[in-house]
Amino acid sequence: MSDPNTLENPNPLVQSVPNPNTLISKARIQQELDEDVDDEFDALEVFELIRHINDPEHPLTLEQLNVVSHKLIEVDLLNSTITVLYTPTIPHCSQAILIGLMLRVKLYRSLPERFKVDIMIEPGKHASEHAINKQLNDKERVAAALENKQLLNIVNQGLRNSDRDFEYLF
Repeated sequence: MSDPNTLENPNPLVQSVPNPNTLISKARIQQELDEDVDDEFDALEVFELIRHINDPEHPLTLEQLNVVSHKLIEVDLLNSTITVLYTPTIPHCSQAILIGLMLRVKLYRSLPERFKVDIMIEPGKHASEHAINKQLNDKERVAAALENKQLLNIVNQGLRNSDRDFEYLF
């Protein structure tokens, strides 16, 4: 977390996080937890993987800042592709590429290898969306970025609390 005097967006709009039971029915949650049921990935399941990623500037999650939403995730099982759009809190957010990198790393670590994942800024939501999208979806650039130990530490710090799957049930 950064010094409040140097934050780009010192007072971000924080949304109240809806009760997950309003997003996912209890029967669906039980199905997700049942190891004997073979279920396919969908947008809500992908959202569960990324919603608790910490914002690099604020002590809030990407869900709380409305940076990620299940409505901006598309899963194509036929082609094994997942597209995640995300929305930086301000149009000139310098953390947008870092947020995208955290999303990419989290999904790379969590999803089966068969999925091709595209991480992109929601159209019209960032001044440099095209350049950032190109970087985030270039395997060589991502690999080079993750070779930087300091950057990898920042990514891992953002992901450290992101494994809170279905904690609201227990």
